[in-house]
Amino acid sequence: MRVVAKMASSLPVLYIPHGGGPCFFMNPPPGPPGTWTAMEAFLRLLPTLVGIVPRALLVVTAHWEESVCSVQGAERPGMLYDYYGFPDYTYELKYEAPGEPQLAERVKELLTGAGIQARIDPNRGFDHGTFVPLMVSFPRADLPVVQLSLRSDLDPAAHIAIGRALQPLRKEGVLIIGSGSSYHNLGLFFSQRGNKDAKLFDDWLTETVSQNNTERRNEGLVNWARAPGARSAHPREEHLLPLHVCAGAAGPDQGSRCHHESLLGKAISAYRFG
Repeated sequence: MRVVAKMASSLPVLYIPHGGGPCFFMNPPPGPPGTWTAMEAFLRLLPTLVGIVPRALLVVTAHWEESVCSVQGAERPGMLYDYYGFPDYTYELKYEAPGEPQLAERVKELLTGAGIQARIDPNRGFDHGTFVPLMVSFPRADLPVVQLSLRSDLDPAAHIAIGRALQPLRKEGVLIIGSGSSYHNLGLFFSQRGNKDAKLFDDWLTETVSQNNTERRNEGLVNWARAPGARSAHPREEHLLPLHVCAGAAGPDQGSRCHHESLLGKAISAYRFG
């Protein structure tokens, strides 16, 4: 039986893939049979990986960018179906978890206290970077959920600093989840091109995240674009940067790979800190 997180407990930080659109809720799922099976199984086991029940979830989503860090502040967030060309029934999916305005204010407080501009958005709904994986991992929707945007300048060092400011939340019962994908090149995803680069980047990313020297780890992540296969794996880095927030929030805690698969030939991994 899992134990609910207490104030003294330091929760881990997770960087996870969220799949392709509403893939886990399609019949049949897109792609060849079994394409999304391993990822879905990993997401279902996420509460077990955490080990204790968090008080709330803070999701850093790859699908929200603002010039200033923005925090979802609605008490009852609506749904934002920010995907295109999927069956009609996928636009009727519901994830009815409550928001938590007090947590939104706390996130803003921590960010501004660290000299990072932040604002609360009272109208933002759950985008698919949040509701799709949480419908698999936390299907009861009984934990408060707050989303945090990326900053639209996509500065890797700035996103590590954002995460660093949020470290205290880990001892306040809040599970920080970075939702993106360690590989995100839709132009190559359904072909064999880029498979080698995907593996090269995944190997580099895993080695970098797993370093026991926090300064070297974060320096590597800041300079991620110099890594082997980097721009093939991420022509644009919005799906990678939630990992930078996670690394910042991890503080000195070492990262480790907690999931790995070959998805249509592309290496994809998830990471846990702490």
